[in-house]
Amino acid sequence: MQLHLGYEGVPPAGRGAAVALGNFDGVHLGHRAVLDAARTEAARLGAPLGVLTFEPHPRSFFQPDAPPFRLTSPRTKADLLAAAGVDWLYQASFDRAFAAHDPEAFATEVLRDGLGASAVICGYDFVFGKGRLGNTKVLEALGKRLGFAVTVVAPARNGDAAYSSTVIRGLLQDGKPREAAEMLGHRWTIEGEVRTGDARGRTIGFPTANIELGPFLVPALGVYAVRAGLEAADGSHAWRPAVANLGRRPTFDKRDVLLEVHLIDFQGDLYGRRLWVEFVEYIRPERKFSGLDALKAQISADRDKAKEILTTI
Repeated sequence: MQLHLGYEGVPPAGRGAAVALGNFDGVHLGHRAVLDAARTEAARLGAPLGVLTFEPHPRSFFQPDAPPFRLTSPRTKADLLAAAGVDWLYQASFDRAFAAHDPEAFATEVLRDGLGASAVICGYDFVFGKGRLGNTKVLEALGKRLGFAVTVVAPARNGDAAYSSTVIRGLLQDGKPREAAEMLGHRWTIEGEVRTGDARGRTIGFPTANIELGPFLVPALGVYAVRAGLEAADGSHAWRPAVANLGRRPTFDKRDVLLEVHLIDFQGDLYGRRLWVEFVEYIRPERKFSGLDALKAQISADRDKAKEILTTI
């Protein structure tokens, strides 16, 4: 997959694509339905399959003080889109100038002139342009006038519920990563650089890789069975069984939220390395312990529980 930053100066090979529009946060099964429709259109036209997405997420731009909500980082989103067979990812910078495009300017300057889109595909609830004044009906009318086909994809459903980033966030905040994975089509994964911590885990026999959540959604606090993916030199991930505590570490009177990942049966220095953490199952809520002995006993039990869970996946 080719990544192009922005919508101007697109190389000739990247122009004329069938372009799926959206934020694609999580790249869940509803997004996959849009990608499938775009793939069908690309095949019909003999065109590349493209995706136009926006960074930062428009919600972050308009609500900078809102709690973190991202399901995927730009890198993880790009990896998922590449795995889905996307040929070109156009990553537009969502800033004040971009937000000022009215619907017609967006369709003309971005879709027609910038990308040279041969077709545009979006979900039923896609809105665009200054003040969110553009909807699918407006886009269809603009496409007819500007010369690109428009396909609007109906909501994909899991039973009675439509696949939705909002629903997935709620499941994660309720401590239900398995149910969230059913809507995502993959396990929820975050990634970050391992930072230096207090090294307290090492002193009690359970060294941890510490990752700040940053812009990621904060799911239910507590202990999880996870898989940890260490980045190799070629960019691939070597997945290992692990147990993670997400929380404020009340036993040590901490308040900031930190993800602490203990890689089971692993020895080595992780500081400064990039780590992917795939949430498999919620084990228990975080709680305060009376002392280190009680904490060590519980961590040992959590590790054993995580190993048992991870042998079944």
